[in-house]
Amino acid sequence: MTVTEATTGEPGAGGERRVHLRTCPLCEAMCGLEVHVRDQQVELIRADRDDVWSKGHLCPKGTTLGHLHHDPDRLRVPQLRQADGSFRDATWEEAFARVDELLHPVVAEHGIEAVTAYVGNPLAHALSLSRYVGILIGMSGIPMIYSPGTVDQWPKNVSSHLMYGGMWSIPVPDVRRTDLLVAMGANPHASQGSLLSCPDLMGEIEGIRERGGEVVVIDPRRTGTAERASEWLPITPGTDAALLLAMVHVLFAEDLVDLGTVGDLVDGVDDLRALTAGWTPERVAPTTGISAERTRGLARQMAVAERGVLYGRIGLCNQEFGTLASWLVDVVNALTGHLDAPGGLMFPRAAAWPVTILPMPGLEGGKPLFGRWRSRVRGAPEVLGHVPASCLAEEIATPGDGQIRALFTVAGNPVLSLPEGDRLDEALPGLSCMVSVDNWINETTRHADVILPGLSPLEQGHHDDLIWQFAVGSGAKWSPPVFPRPDGRPEEWEILIRLAGACLGQPAGEVDVAAVDDGFFDVLASVHGLDGAALREGYDHGGPERLLDLTLRTGPFGDRYGEDPDGLTLERVKAAPHGIDLGPNVPRLAEVLQTETGKVVLAPPYITADVPRLAERLERPADDLVLVSRRHLRSNNSWMHNVPVLVKGRERCTLLVHPDDAGRLGLVDGEPAKVASEAGSLVVPVEVTDGIRVGVVSLPHGWGHDKAGTRLSVATEHAGVNTNVLSPGGFVDVPSGNAAVNGIPVTVAPA
Repeated sequence: MTVTEATTGEPGAGGERRVHLRTCPLCEAMCGLEVHVRDQQVELIRADRDDVWSKGHLCPKGTTLGHLHHDPDRLRVPQLRQADGSFRDATWEEAFARVDELLHPVVAEHGIEAVTAYVGNPLAHALSLSRYVGILIGMSGIPMIYSPGTVDQWPKNVSSHLMYGGMWSIPVPDVRRTDLLVAMGANPHASQGSLLSCPDLMGEIEGIRERGGEVVVIDPRRTGTAERASEWLPITPGTDAALLLAMVHVLFAEDLVDLGTVGDLVDGVDDLRALTAGWTPERVAPTTGISAERTRGLARQMAVAERGVLYGRIGLCNQEFGTLASWLVDVVNALTGHLDAPGGLMFPRAAAWPVTILPMPGLEGGKPLFGRWRSRVRGAPEVLGHVPASCLAEEIATPGDGQIRALFTVAGNPVLSLPEGDRLDEALPGLSCMVSVDNWINETTRHADVILPGLSPLEQGHHDDLIWQFAVGSGAKWSPPVFPRPDGRPEEWEILIRLAGACLGQPAGEVDVAAVDDGFFDVLASVHGLDGAALREGYDHGGPERLLDLTLRTGPFGDRYGEDPDGLTLERVKAAPHGIDLGPNVPRLAEVLQTETGKVVLAPPYITADVPRLAERLERPADDLVLVSRRHLRSNNSWMHNVPVLVKGRERCTLLVHPDDAGRLGLVDGEPAKVASEAGSLVVPVEVTDGIRVGVVSLPHGWGHDKAGTRLSVATEHAGVNTNVLSPGGFVDVPSGNAAVNGIPVTVAPA
């Protein structure tokens, strides 16, 4: 039986081994898998060598989808909280009735303003959730939601919105064709790429060096990526923007500015020249820890490279000056001719457009209309519709008009993933209603009144939407379900629609799901001037597949419902089980720009107004010790720690300390240390290493599985500590409101 034949029969049926082709949904690499199944059991997962995108690459996480599917802790039926705090199995009818019982009184007495939602990162990798979470938010009338976006990438959304007119118009490094890669705050050795989809990214980095190019990694820690680079520059955490401003100064001072092919599309060069006049390498070197000579050399390298690119990621975003640093990455690329150029920063073309690209009302054209409202307790200004996610705990715990009394969580674990998550842990029991759409009883969902489990990734079809927006090339891949959907189980998109109806006072179990779905389809069709009602006559089904077909057919490669007979449809994508390769990225800046002027706003006043705050940072005495975060190849935030093969081996939740700091502080390798910040303290084993800058310590994020009432049997045995206990909720990047979880001042002493 061939692989292709194996995917055409009844999913998972029969006693013979069948091989199903699948795209891994666990990170941004989108690697192709062969899932080997016998008697409804996953026997083996290995790379699909014929996958047009990943070409046989696979990381350890991708081999564990079977473990996730068969995990005995994974929820298969709804859970209802009992009086003693424990959960019991329930029918879907009981679960939806309980949602009505708890939610309707809250909305009736306090209004929809008392309801909010937290949506987690897995939504970006789930077709059903990502397409329909907008209905939960929009149809229900929930005024605002919280998300990890304000922990890991909001500065990039802000800079892209102001520079290009779209918060998701984020250019990505064309690593497959570059000869110089300068990576700041990025560690693809662990992440496989972030806001960057490129399978086998470490192989691409090796390829740069093999063809005579250079890779420079700027990071406080000698990461796995830095180990494979040409050079590692250990920078002081939180000072990347100062280094980049000095590089821009050098470009102007040495007459190295060359906008390349986009010169007619860029405004603000003279403003930048004036802004950076005083930011010499000598001025910033004592703060950044990178010599003036090397700073000048970096600027010159970027300027003379025929194909070069500067890539900045999460370490630049979640720091004190995240927006400045994220913006300056694009500025340096633009000034050196590497914006919208092969081998530089390029704008991807997703075959199917995601709903996230639709402009937010009132913010069209890249308008800097932030602070339109403020959070009730802290007074934090709104930015792109969000306030810092750390505000959630105080909005629940503080009485008064507007107090949050009902919460939906969708595929998220904010108790572990948000700054001051321990305070949220204390606040959640005070809610009148908490409903979680989640497959596990974790540190957050253990507080829920009702848990509504979604399907396993292997029980539903898959196509990446948002992730193709960050890809180094264009393509399309469809993954049919490996296993049939269990009888009576609603799909995640149906659950979200029912919850939205419940917010409107309807009985959740009686919501006309099909009618809502039809209306959603019609709205999305109207974006392209099409009559949704007429188009629906050509479908015998609704749901995510119908939406996907619409967005494929109206995307840049689509058939426009017959206008281009050779264009893409979902049917054509399904007929290519190894995927369809639509080629590398091409220059397209002119069509991307949605600013009011139709040009790149190189020096947005909203961002440049933050430069004086950075100047004050240069005068501030250095902290004795600061904390940075990290992640591991076998980990994925907080939700892969219940897989035995991923957590086995040496302990990974350790505090990395430089030998010089260990000596002066009396710390011993392997022994416990107490780490304290203004937010809290914890005890964790020490790991002494010269792979970190003096004056910097590091903890991994996503751990802390020691809470009573969870049902994570493996994770509990490898609990670790929650580094967000040390993250002050008010320590943020001011322009974006993004949490600063890197560069936190701490003290460390033997425990």
